Amino acid sequence: MKRRTLISAAVAGLAASGLPLFDASRSSAGSLIEYPNHGKPVKPPAKGPVQVAFVVGPDTVLIDVAGPWEALNDAMLAFNTYTVAATMELVNLGGITVRPDYTFENAPKPNVIVIPATRNLPESIAWVKKTSAHADITMSICTGAFLLAKTGLLDGLYATTHHGGYDAFARDFPKVKLVRGQRFVENYNVSTSGGETSGIDLGLRVVERYFGKAAAHASAENMEHVRTSRPWV
Repeated sequence: MKRRTLISAAVAGLAASGLPLFDASRSSAGSLIEYPNHGKPVKPPAKGPVQVAFVVGPDTVLIDVAGPWEALNDAMLAFNTYTVAATMELVNLGGITVRPDYTFENAPKPNVIVIPATRNLPESIAWVKKTSAHADITMSICTGAFLLAKTGLLDGLYATTHHGGYDAFARDFPKVKLVRGQRFVENYNVSTSGGETSGIDLGLRVVERYFGKAAAHASAENMEHVRTSRPWV
C-alpha cells in the first residue's frame, strides 16, 4: 500500500466534502469508544535481547520505522532492532537510503515483528504470516495494517490504520473490525497503530509489555515524548 497516494486522495475527498479530517468513533455520550485491551505483559527471552525485526522494502515510510525504533532503543534495555527485506538491495526510506540488515532467509528469529507503511510485496506477506507464528507480538504502523491484513492474521480482530486509509481498509478487509480514532489497538499477539507518530506510542507500549510501565515512561521522557491517553497508557 503506497501510503502517500492513498492519503492524498482521502484528504482531497474530505476537503471537497466539508467533513472533518479526523473522525473518531464515539459513543452516544460523545466520548471515544473504548475497545478491550488484550495486550498483556510478555516475558523477555531467558537469554539475550528481545529481537525486533522491521520489515522494509520499496515505499517504506521513514517515521514508521524511526518512531518505534527509537521508542524501543531509548528504553536502554535489552532490545535488538534490525531491518529485514526480501533482498539486500538498497531501500529508500523517504530520501534516506539504507541497506537491510538481513533478508527473510537469514534474519534472526524475531520476538517482535514491526510492519511500517511499505509496498505489500508477496515475499513480505508470506514471511510475516510464517514468522508471526513464533513471535510474541506482530504489529503494524500506519498503512502497514494493509500488509498485515493480507496475511489473514487480523481476521475477526479489532484493528486500526492511518485515518486516511479507513474507508479503503474497511472495503478491502471486511473480516477485520476497523477501529476509527484510536491511537493504537491491541490483541493478544497482534497490534496495530494509526499513522505517523502513533507508532511511537505503540512502540512504547511494547516496552511496557516486556519491562513495565516505568521503563516505558523512562523511554518516553528520554525522547521528550508525551504519551497519549488515547486509548491506553
